[in-house]
Amino acid sequence: MVDALGMMFPRLAARLPKISIANLPTPLREYSFATVSPSVTVLVKHDDLSNEQYGGNKIRKLEYLLQRARERDATRVATFGTVASNHALATSIHARQLGLDCTCFLSHQARTDKAALALNLHLQQGTEIVRFGGDRTSRVQTLRRHLQHRHAWVIPMGGSNWLGVIGFVNAGLELALQLEDAGHAAPDHLYVANGTMGTAAGLAIGLALAGLATEIQAVRVTHAQVANPAAMQRLIAKTVTMMRRLDMSIPADVANRVKLRFRDAFFAAGYARTDATTERAIAVARAQLGLTLDATYTGKAMAALLSDLENPAGAGSTLLFWNTYHARALPVSSQLPADTSALPQEFLRYYV
Repeated sequence: MVDALGMMFPRLAARLPKISIANLPTPLREYSFATVSPSVTVLVKHDDLSNEQYGGNKIRKLEYLLQRARERDATRVATFGTVASNHALATSIHARQLGLDCTCFLSHQARTDKAALALNLHLQQGTEIVRFGGDRTSRVQTLRRHLQHRHAWVIPMGGSNWLGVIGFVNAGLELALQLEDAGHAAPDHLYVANGTMGTAAGLAIGLALAGLATEIQAVRVTHAQVANPAAMQRLIAKTVTMMRRLDMSIPADVANRVKLRFRDAFFAAGYARTDATTERAIAVARAQLGLTLDATYTGKAMAALLSDLENPAGAGSTLLFWNTYHARALPVSSQLPADTSALPQEFLRYYV
């Protein structure tokens, strides 16, 4: 186990304890891409290997968020997502391992192959699945009905509050140490799927703290009302403010030194929807890198990387792809369960 935050900012780390559920550091590997001539080397950060049971990028956030739930003596955690949400599933699995009950407020999304699998794994874990939607009044009523007097700790969608972002500040510092150990120069660009913005925000802060000039390519995969530059700026500023409250050795100007670019051109037809560009990126990543990507998040980030790689203007740039997807097969079937009493009836549509 390596805790880069603890090594570089021990006072901050001491005041932000976490549970250890991530296998850190996740591997950093080199791959050769032959889609252009001559072939180029691309680095891949394997957060797909962050946990054997259920990994991906949510695990780094949950180390801090689930620790806070324990500190508050919660007996239940609650969170939000769509039907196939990686975050909701990761929260349920790792909360259960800590002895915490879990309520997931889930909303509709486009039908994907993973939706039925995710719902069945929630049922296997004993997740309380709640259909979440409607107007503000009905959503507030739903929250009250399921959370009042239940000793619940609420984790935001995607785990993307300032505390969750700390997990990826740590990740950015971890990457800096790995690059130094391997003798790699800092990559010019780092490509990552940008959903609720916590991953990209934390990486940007971590790399700025490490003094790296790498520009984060935050490839938007959610609607603009969720992920947008103004909201990103607020999330980064809030995270840095909270870090400095805990450790004044954090530079005051670090929020101004982040290098991050929003990429909106690869959203395809919408959240959890795909297009030919995304599908090609998934196929190329499988054939040339041996990576399994998804059409909702990582396929779109890879599409941005391929687009830049094949653009003559980007010749000579060094690139890094941050793989946020847990690609291991889920230990359930996609069949409609015999007992559907724990499923909201509206979610039966996700079964073939």
